Amino acid sequence: MVEQFAEFKELKNIDKTTMISVLEESFRNVLAKMFGTDENLDVILNPDKGDVQIFQNLTVVPDGEVENPNLQISLTDARADDDPEAEVGEEHTREIIFEKFGRRAILNLRQTLQSRILDLQKDAVFTKFKELEGQLVTGEVYQTWSRETLLLDDEKNELLLPKSESIPGDFFRKGETVRAVISHVDNKNNNPKITVSRTSNMFLVRLFEIEVPEIHDGLINIRAVARIPGERAKIAVESYDDRIDPVGACVGVKGSRIHGIVRELRNENIDVICYTNNPSLFIQRALSPAHISTIRLDEENKKAEVFLRPEEVSLAIGKNGHNIKLATMLTGFEIDVYRDTEMVYEDDIFLDDFSDEIEKWVIDALKNIGCVTAKSVLNTPRQTLVDKSDLEEGTIDDVLEVLRREYEEDETDEADDTQAPEEQPEQL
Repeated sequence: MVEQFAEFKELKNIDKTTMISVLEESFRNVLAKMFGTDENLDVILNPDKGDVQIFQNLTVVPDGEVENPNLQISLTDARADDDPEAEVGEEHTREIIFEKFGRRAILNLRQTLQSRILDLQKDAVFTKFKELEGQLVTGEVYQTWSRETLLLDDEKNELLLPKSESIPGDFFRKGETVRAVISHVDNKNNNPKITVSRTSNMFLVRLFEIEVPEIHDGLINIRAVARIPGERAKIAVESYDDRIDPVGACVGVKGSRIHGIVRELRNENIDVICYTNNPSLFIQRALSPAHISTIRLDEENKKAEVFLRPEEVSLAIGKNGHNIKLATMLTGFEIDVYRDTEMVYEDDIFLDDFSDEIEKWVIDALKNIGCVTAKSVLNTPRQTLVDKSDLEEGTIDDVLEVLRREYEEDETDEADDTQAPEEQPEQL
Protein backbone atom coordinates (compact mmCIF):
# COMPACT_ATOMS: atom_id res chain seq x y z
CA MET A 1 0.00 0.00 0.00
CA VAL A 2 2.68 2.49 1.01
CA GLU A 3 4.64 1.86 -2.17
CA GLN A 4 1.53 2.67 -4.20
CA PHE A 5 0.76 6.02 -2.52
CA ALA A 6 2.25 7.81 -5.53
CA GLU A 7 -0.10 5.92 -7.87
CA PHE A 8 -3.10 6.93 -5.77
CA LYS A 9 -2.08 10.55 -6.17
CA GLU A 10 -1.76 10.23 -9.93
CA LEU A 11 -4.61 7.88 -10.81
CA LYS A 12 -7.22 8.47 -8.12
CA ASN A 13 -6.38 12.05 -7.14
CA ILE A 14 -5.81 11.09 -3.49
CA ASP A 15 -2.73 12.68 -1.94
CA LYS A 16 -0.28 10.92 0.39
CA THR A 17 -1.45 12.64 3.59
CA THR A 18 -5.07 11.75 2.94
CA MET A 19 -4.13 8.18 2.09
CA ILE A 20 -2.21 7.76 5.37
CA SER A 21 -5.21 9.12 7.26
CA VAL A 22 -7.54 6.70 5.44
CA LEU A 23 -5.25 3.76 6.20
CA GLU A 24 -5.14 4.68 9.88
CA GLU A 25 -8.91 5.08 9.99
CA SER A 26 -9.38 1.70 8.33
CA PHE A 27 -7.15 0.01 10.92
CA ARG A 28 -9.08 1.71 13.70
CA ASN A 29 -12.45 0.59 12.31
CA VAL A 30 -11.34 -3.05 12.21
CA LEU A 31 -9.68 -2.88 15.64
CA ALA A 32 -12.78 -1.23 17.16
CA LYS A 33 -14.85 -4.21 16.03
CA MET A 34 -12.31 -6.62 17.51
CA PHE A 35 -11.75 -4.87 20.86
CA GLY A 36 -15.05 -3.03 21.26
CA THR A 37 -13.34 0.37 21.21
CA ASP A 38 -10.35 2.12 19.69
CA GLU A 39 -10.03 4.88 22.30
CA ASN A 40 -7.07 3.24 23.99
CA LEU A 41 -5.35 2.22 20.75
CA ASP A 42 -2.49 4.03 19.02
CA VAL A 43 -1.97 3.33 15.29
CA ILE A 44 1.38 4.55 14.03
CA LEU A 45 2.06 4.53 10.28
CA ASN A 46 5.57 4.97 8.96
CA PRO A 47 5.27 5.66 5.22
CA ASP A 48 9.04 5.83 4.80
CA LYS A 49 9.63 2.32 6.09
CA GLY A 50 6.25 1.04 5.04
CA ASP A 51 5.32 -0.52 8.40
CA VAL A 52 2.42 -0.15 10.82
CA GLN A 53 2.63 -0.36 14.61
CA ILE A 54 -0.41 -0.76 16.86
CA PHE A 55 -0.22 -0.17 20.61
CA GLN A 56 -2.90 -0.88 23.21
CA ASN A 57 -2.89 1.19 26.41
CA LEU A 58 -4.25 -0.77 29.39
CA THR A 59 -4.79 0.27 33.02
CA VAL A 60 -3.00 -1.91 35.60
CA VAL A 61 -5.41 -3.27 38.25
CA PRO A 62 -4.90 -5.71 41.16
CA ASP A 63 -4.97 -9.41 40.37
CA GLY A 64 -8.49 -10.79 40.10
CA GLU A 65 -10.13 -7.37 39.50
CA VAL A 66 -9.94 -7.26 35.70
CA GLU A 67 -13.44 -6.38 34.46
CA ASN A 68 -12.67 -5.55 30.83
CA PRO A 69 -9.55 -7.20 29.38
CA ASN A 70 -9.64 -4.74 26.47
CA LEU A 71 -9.14 -1.82 28.85
CA GLN A 72 -7.47 -3.38 31.91
CA ILE A 73 -4.62 -5.77 32.77
CA SER A 74 -3.76 -7.49 36.02
CA LEU A 75 -0.59 -6.50 37.87
CA THR A 76 0.94 -9.98 37.41
CA ASP A 77 0.29 -10.01 33.66
CA ALA A 78 1.69 -6.51 33.28
CA ARG A 79 4.94 -7.41 35.06
CA ALA A 80 5.20 -10.61 33.02
CA ASP A 81 4.76 -8.57 29.79
CA ASP A 82 8.19 -6.92 29.75
CA ASP A 83 7.20 -4.40 32.44
CA PRO A 84 8.62 -5.71 35.78
CA GLU A 85 8.19 -2.33 37.49
CA ALA A 86 4.48 -1.98 36.74
CA GLU A 87 2.28 -0.71 39.57
CA VAL A 88 -1.49 -0.66 40.12
CA GLY A 89 -3.11 2.41 38.57
CA GLU A 90 -0.39 2.94 36.01
CA GLU A 91 -0.79 2.59 32.27
CA HIS A 92 0.71 -0.42 30.58
CA THR A 93 1.35 -0.36 26.82
CA ARG A 94 1.69 -3.46 24.76
CA GLU A 95 2.12 -3.88 21.03
CA ILE A 96 -0.52 -5.65 18.99
CA ILE A 97 0.70 -7.74 16.06
CA PHE A 98 -2.09 -7.40 13.53
CA GLU A 99 -0.87 -10.31 11.43
CA LYS A 100 -1.64 -12.71 14.28
CA PHE A 101 -5.36 -12.04 14.12
CA GLY A 102 -5.77 -14.15 11.04
CA ARG A 103 -7.25 -13.98 7.60
CA ARG A 104 -10.70 -12.65 8.61
CA ALA A 105 -9.26 -9.50 10.16
CA ILE A 106 -7.10 -8.88 7.09
CA LEU A 107 -10.13 -9.27 4.79
CA ASN A 108 -12.16 -6.85 6.94
CA LEU A 109 -9.32 -4.34 6.73
CA ARG A 110 -9.13 -4.75 2.98
CA GLN A 111 -12.88 -4.24 2.48
CA THR A 112 -12.93 -1.21 4.77
CA LEU A 113 -9.98 0.30 2.96
CA GLN A 114 -11.51 -0.29 -0.47
CA SER A 115 -14.76 1.32 0.63
CA ARG A 116 -13.02 4.42 1.99
CA ILE A 117 -10.85 4.79 -1.12
CA LEU A 118 -13.94 4.54 -3.33
CA ASP A 119 -15.70 7.21 -1.25
CA LEU A 120 -12.65 9.47 -1.50
CA GLN A 121 -12.43 8.90 -5.21
CA LYS A 122 -16.10 9.86 -5.66
CA ASP A 123 -15.61 12.97 -3.52
CA ALA A 124 -12.59 13.94 -5.63
CA VAL A 125 -14.56 13.47 -8.87
CA PHE A 126 -17.47 15.55 -7.54
CA THR A 127 -15.18 18.35 -6.35
CA LYS A 128 -13.25 18.40 -9.60
CA PHE A 129 -16.27 18.59 -11.93
CA LYS A 130 -18.23 20.93 -9.65
CA GLU A 131 -15.47 23.48 -10.22
CA LEU A 132 -15.69 22.83 -13.98
CA GLU A 133 -19.39 23.65 -14.37
CA GLY A 134 -19.84 25.73 -17.51
CA GLN A 135 -16.56 24.51 -19.00
CA LEU A 136 -16.14 22.59 -22.25
CA VAL A 137 -15.38 18.85 -22.06
CA THR A 138 -14.78 16.18 -24.64
CA GLY A 139 -16.01 12.63 -24.26
CA GLU A 140 -16.15 9.44 -26.24
CA VAL A 141 -19.56 7.87 -26.87
CA TYR A 142 -19.72 4.66 -24.84
CA GLN A 143 -23.42 3.82 -25.07
CA THR A 144 -26.57 5.44 -26.40
CA TRP A 145 -30.08 4.97 -25.04
CA SER A 146 -33.39 6.51 -26.07
CA ARG A 147 -33.27 9.25 -23.43
CA GLU A 148 -29.56 9.85 -22.90
CA THR A 149 -26.06 9.14 -24.13
CA LEU A 150 -23.17 8.00 -21.92
CA LEU A 151 -19.79 9.58 -22.62
CA LEU A 152 -16.41 8.75 -21.10
CA ASP A 153 -13.71 11.39 -20.76
CA ASP A 154 -9.95 10.72 -20.91
CA GLU A 155 -9.96 9.59 -17.26
CA LYS A 156 -12.93 7.26 -17.84
CA ASN A 157 -15.30 9.47 -15.83
CA GLU A 158 -18.92 9.04 -16.88
CA LEU A 159 -20.67 12.03 -18.47
CA LEU A 160 -24.40 11.90 -19.14
CA LEU A 161 -25.85 13.76 -22.13
CA PRO A 162 -29.68 13.74 -21.85
CA LYS A 163 -31.80 13.85 -24.97
CA SER A 164 -33.21 17.18 -23.81
CA GLU A 165 -29.68 18.63 -23.75
CA SER A 166 -28.81 17.37 -27.25
CA ILE A 167 -29.19 19.47 -30.38
CA PRO A 168 -32.04 18.30 -32.63
CA GLY A 169 -30.35 16.28 -35.33
CA ASP A 170 -27.61 14.95 -33.03
CA PHE A 171 -26.89 11.31 -33.82
CA PHE A 172 -23.96 9.62 -32.12
CA ARG A 173 -22.16 6.37 -32.85
CA LYS A 174 -20.15 4.35 -30.36
CA GLY A 175 -16.56 5.59 -30.22
CA GLU A 176 -17.41 9.00 -31.69
CA THR A 177 -15.93 12.08 -29.95
CA VAL A 178 -18.48 14.60 -28.67
CA ARG A 179 -18.00 18.09 -27.22
CA ALA A 180 -20.35 19.61 -24.62
CA VAL A 181 -20.32 21.82 -21.55
CA ILE A 182 -20.81 20.64 -17.98
CA SER A 183 -24.27 21.93 -17.06
CA HIS A 184 -24.54 20.65 -13.47
CA VAL A 185 -23.03 18.08 -11.10
CA ASP A 186 -25.00 16.23 -8.40
CA ASN A 187 -23.69 14.06 -5.58
CA LYS A 188 -26.79 12.27 -4.36
CA ASN A 189 -25.96 9.41 -1.99
CA ASN A 190 -22.26 10.08 -2.62
CA ASN A 191 -22.68 9.03 -6.24
CA PRO A 192 -21.51 11.86 -8.54
CA LYS A 193 -23.70 12.45 -11.58
CA ILE A 194 -22.15 14.70 -14.22
CA THR A 195 -24.66 16.09 -16.73
CA VAL A 196 -23.42 17.79 -19.88
CA SER A 197 -25.27 19.92 -22.42
CA ARG A 198 -25.01 20.93 -26.07
CA THR A 199 -28.06 23.20 -26.01
CA SER A 200 -26.78 25.55 -23.32
CA ASN A 201 -25.88 29.13 -24.27
CA MET A 202 -22.54 28.54 -22.56
CA PHE A 203 -21.73 25.84 -25.12
CA LEU A 204 -21.91 28.46 -27.88
CA VAL A 205 -19.77 30.83 -25.81
CA ARG A 206 -17.06 28.20 -25.25
CA LEU A 207 -16.97 27.34 -28.95
CA PHE A 208 -16.42 31.01 -29.81
CA GLU A 209 -13.61 31.16 -27.23
CA ILE A 210 -11.88 28.30 -29.02
CA GLU A 211 -12.40 29.58 -32.56
CA VAL A 212 -11.82 33.31 -31.93
CA PRO A 213 -8.45 34.09 -30.26
CA GLU A 214 -9.53 37.67 -29.53
CA ILE A 215 -12.33 36.37 -27.28
CA HIS A 216 -9.97 33.97 -25.51
CA ASP A 217 -7.46 36.79 -24.97
CA GLY A 218 -10.12 39.13 -23.59
CA LEU A 219 -9.98 41.68 -26.43
CA ILE A 220 -13.56 40.89 -27.41
CA ASN A 221 -16.29 40.28 -24.86
CA ILE A 222 -19.50 38.30 -25.37
CA ARG A 223 -22.25 40.35 -23.75
CA ALA A 224 -25.38 38.37 -24.57
CA VAL A 225 -26.39 35.08 -26.18
CA ALA A 226 -29.76 33.74 -27.33
CA ARG A 227 -30.30 30.33 -28.89
CA ILE A 228 -32.94 28.12 -30.37
CA PRO A 229 -30.77 24.97 -30.53
CA GLY A 230 -30.36 23.55 -34.00
CA GLU A 231 -32.25 26.43 -35.63
CA ARG A 232 -30.81 29.87 -35.00
CA ALA A 233 -28.74 31.88 -32.53
CA LYS A 234 -27.85 35.52 -31.91
CA ILE A 235 -24.73 36.64 -30.09
CA ALA A 236 -23.85 40.22 -29.08
CA VAL A 237 -20.16 41.08 -28.88
CA GLU A 238 -18.15 44.20 -28.10
CA SER A 239 -14.47 45.05 -28.52
CA TYR A 240 -12.20 46.66 -25.94
CA ASP A 241 -9.86 47.73 -28.73
CA ASP A 242 -11.14 50.30 -31.24
CA ARG A 243 -8.90 48.81 -33.88
CA ILE A 244 -10.70 45.46 -33.74
CA ASP A 245 -14.04 44.90 -35.48
CA PRO A 246 -15.78 42.44 -33.13
CA VAL A 247 -18.21 41.13 -35.73
CA GLY A 248 -15.54 40.67 -38.39
CA ALA A 249 -13.20 38.96 -35.92
CA CYS A 250 -15.92 36.49 -34.88
CA VAL A 251 -16.96 35.69 -38.44
CA GLY A 252 -13.42 35.46 -39.84
CA VAL A 253 -12.21 35.78 -43.39
CA LYS A 254 -14.96 34.43 -45.66
CA GLY A 255 -16.63 32.99 -42.56
CA SER A 256 -13.69 30.72 -41.75
CA ARG A 257 -14.09 31.03 -37.98
CA ILE A 258 -17.83 30.82 -37.67
CA HIS A 259 -18.22 27.93 -40.13
CA GLY A 260 -16.57 25.52 -37.69
CA ILE A 261 -19.02 26.54 -34.97
CA VAL A 262 -21.99 26.21 -37.31
CA ARG A 263 -20.94 22.66 -38.24
CA GLU A 264 -20.55 21.72 -34.57
CA LEU A 265 -24.08 23.04 -33.91
CA ARG A 266 -25.65 21.01 -36.76
CA ASN A 267 -25.88 23.98 -39.17
CA GLU A 268 -27.42 26.33 -36.63
CA ASN A 269 -27.56 29.82 -38.18
CA ILE A 270 -25.64 32.36 -36.08
CA ASP A 271 -26.13 36.13 -36.22
CA VAL A 272 -23.27 38.14 -34.72
CA ILE A 273 -24.10 41.74 -33.82
CA CYS A 274 -22.30 44.62 -32.09
CA TYR A 275 -23.41 45.21 -28.52
CA THR A 276 -24.42 48.70 -27.41
CA ASN A 277 -25.68 50.20 -24.15
CA ASN A 278 -28.33 52.07 -26.10
CA PRO A 279 -31.42 49.83 -25.80
CA SER A 280 -33.11 51.34 -28.85
CA LEU A 281 -30.15 50.69 -31.12
CA PHE A 282 -29.55 47.28 -29.54
CA ILE A 283 -33.12 46.21 -30.34
CA GLN A 284 -32.73 47.46 -33.91
CA ARG A 285 -29.59 45.40 -34.35
CA ALA A 286 -31.16 42.36 -32.67
CA LEU A 287 -34.07 42.42 -35.16
CA SER A 288 -31.69 42.39 -38.13
CA PRO A 289 -32.09 41.85 -41.08
CA ALA A 290 -35.33 43.83 -40.67
CA HIS A 291 -35.07 47.65 -40.87
CA ILE A 292 -37.00 49.38 -38.10
CA SER A 293 -38.76 52.63 -38.97
CA THR A 294 -39.69 53.80 -35.49
CA ILE A 295 -39.31 52.37 -32.02
CA ARG A 296 -41.03 53.33 -28.77
CA LEU A 297 -39.46 52.11 -25.49
CA ASP A 298 -40.77 51.58 -21.99
CA GLU A 299 -37.48 50.92 -20.22
CA GLU A 300 -39.07 50.65 -16.78
CA ASN A 301 -41.28 47.71 -17.82
CA LYS A 302 -38.79 46.41 -20.39
CA LYS A 303 -41.21 46.71 -23.30
CA ALA A 304 -40.63 47.94 -26.83
CA GLU A 305 -43.09 48.82 -29.59
CA VAL A 306 -41.49 48.48 -33.01
CA PHE A 307 -43.01 49.94 -36.18
CA LEU A 308 -41.94 48.60 -39.56
CA ARG A 309 -42.83 48.89 -43.19
CA PRO A 310 -45.16 46.09 -44.23
CA GLU A 311 -42.50 44.29 -46.25
CA GLU A 312 -40.16 44.33 -43.24
CA VAL A 313 -42.58 42.70 -40.78
CA SER A 314 -41.97 39.15 -41.95
CA LEU A 315 -38.21 39.68 -41.70
CA ALA A 316 -38.55 40.97 -38.14
CA ILE A 317 -40.67 38.02 -37.07
CA GLY A 318 -38.61 35.45 -38.94
CA LYS A 319 -39.33 31.84 -39.80
CA ASN A 320 -41.59 30.31 -37.13
CA GLY A 321 -41.14 33.52 -35.13
CA HIS A 322 -37.49 32.72 -34.40
CA ASN A 323 -36.06 36.16 -35.15
CA ILE A 324 -38.29 38.14 -32.80
CA LYS A 325 -38.08 35.45 -30.14
CA LEU A 326 -34.28 35.54 -30.20
CA ALA A 327 -34.27 39.35 -30.20
CA THR A 328 -36.47 39.30 -27.10
CA MET A 329 -34.17 36.85 -25.33
CA LEU A 330 -31.05 38.76 -26.38
CA THR A 331 -32.19 42.25 -25.34
CA GLY A 332 -34.39 41.39 -22.38
CA PHE A 333 -37.19 43.55 -23.81
CA GLU A 334 -40.67 42.31 -24.64
CA ILE A 335 -40.92 43.34 -28.29
CA ASP A 336 -44.24 44.02 -30.03
CA VAL A 337 -44.15 44.46 -33.82
CA TYR A 338 -46.62 46.78 -35.54
CA ARG A 339 -47.32 47.06 -39.25
CA ASP A 340 -47.64 50.64 -40.50
CA THR A 341 -49.83 51.54 -43.50
CA GLU A 342 -48.38 51.71 -46.96
CA MET A 343 -49.42 55.37 -47.13
CA VAL A 344 -47.05 56.38 -44.38
CA TYR A 345 -43.94 54.90 -45.92
CA GLU A 346 -44.63 54.75 -49.60
CA ASP A 347 -42.31 57.74 -50.16
CA ASP A 348 -40.10 57.39 -47.08
CA ILE A 349 -36.32 57.09 -47.37
CA PHE A 350 -33.81 55.52 -45.00
CA LEU A 351 -31.27 57.94 -43.54
CA ASP A 352 -28.44 55.75 -44.80
CA ASP A 353 -29.40 56.84 -48.33
CA PHE A 354 -28.34 60.40 -47.43
CA SER A 355 -24.76 59.40 -46.58
CA ASP A 356 -23.46 61.59 -49.44
CA GLU A 357 -24.92 64.71 -47.83
CA ILE A 358 -25.03 63.83 -44.11
CA GLU A 359 -22.02 62.53 -42.20
CA LYS A 360 -22.26 58.98 -40.93
CA TRP A 361 -21.78 59.88 -37.25
CA VAL A 362 -24.74 62.25 -37.48
CA ILE A 363 -26.89 59.52 -39.08
CA ASP A 364 -25.83 57.07 -36.34
CA ALA A 365 -26.76 59.58 -33.63
CA LEU A 366 -30.24 59.96 -35.12
CA LYS A 367 -30.66 56.21 -35.53
CA ASN A 368 -29.70 55.76 -31.87
CA ILE A 369 -32.83 57.64 -30.83
CA GLY A 370 -35.03 55.56 -33.13
CA CYS A 371 -35.10 57.86 -36.18
CA VAL A 372 -33.94 55.69 -39.05
CA THR A 373 -35.93 57.23 -41.91
CA ALA A 374 -36.33 60.75 -43.30
CA LYS A 375 -40.00 60.94 -42.36
CA SER A 376 -39.33 59.83 -38.79
CA VAL A 377 -36.85 62.72 -38.44
CA LEU A 378 -39.14 65.29 -40.03
CA ASN A 379 -42.07 64.17 -37.87
CA THR A 380 -40.06 64.56 -34.65
CA PRO A 381 -40.04 68.03 -33.03
CA ARG A 382 -36.79 69.91 -33.61
CA GLN A 383 -36.09 70.41 -29.91
CA THR A 384 -36.65 66.72 -29.22
CA LEU A 385 -34.05 65.85 -31.83
CA VAL A 386 -31.57 68.27 -30.20
CA ASP A 387 -32.19 67.01 -26.66
CA LYS A 388 -32.15 63.27 -27.36
CA SER A 389 -29.41 63.03 -29.95
CA ASP A 390 -26.96 65.42 -28.20
CA LEU A 391 -26.30 67.02 -31.58
CA GLU A 392 -25.79 70.76 -31.95
CA GLU A 393 -28.75 72.82 -33.13
CA GLY A 394 -26.88 73.86 -36.27
CA THR A 395 -26.26 70.21 -37.17
CA ILE A 396 -29.95 69.38 -36.68
CA ASP A 397 -30.97 72.33 -38.83
CA ASP A 398 -28.63 71.19 -41.60
CA VAL A 399 -30.11 67.66 -41.49
CA LEU A 400 -33.67 68.98 -41.58
CA GLU A 401 -32.78 71.22 -44.53
CA VAL A 402 -31.36 68.30 -46.50
CA LEU A 403 -34.40 66.13 -45.82
CA ARG A 404 -36.94 68.87 -46.59
CA ARG A 405 -35.14 69.71 -49.83
CA GLU A 406 -35.43 66.05 -50.90
CA TYR A 407 -39.21 66.07 -50.45
CA GLU A 408 -39.63 69.50 -52.00
CA GLU A 409 -37.95 68.18 -55.15
CA ASP A 410 -40.23 65.13 -55.14
CA GLU A 411 -43.32 67.32 -54.76
CA THR A 412 -42.21 69.48 -57.70
CA ASP A 413 -41.75 66.41 -59.89
CA GLU A 414 -45.18 65.07 -59.00
CA ALA A 415 -47.08 68.36 -59.16
CA ASP A 416 -48.31 67.65 -62.67
CA ASP A 417 -49.62 64.18 -61.72
CA THR A 418 -51.93 65.13 -58.87
CA GLN A 419 -53.31 68.21 -57.17
CA ALA A 420 -54.67 66.34 -54.18
CA PRO A 421 -53.19 67.48 -50.85
CA GLU A 422 -50.68 65.02 -49.40
CA GLU A 423 -52.03 63.27 -46.36
CA GLN A 424 -49.69 63.74 -43.42
CA PRO A 425 -48.25 60.53 -41.94
CA GLU A 426 -49.38 59.62 -38.50
CA GLN A 427 -46.75 60.35 -35.89
CA LEU A 428 -45.77 57.13 -34.04
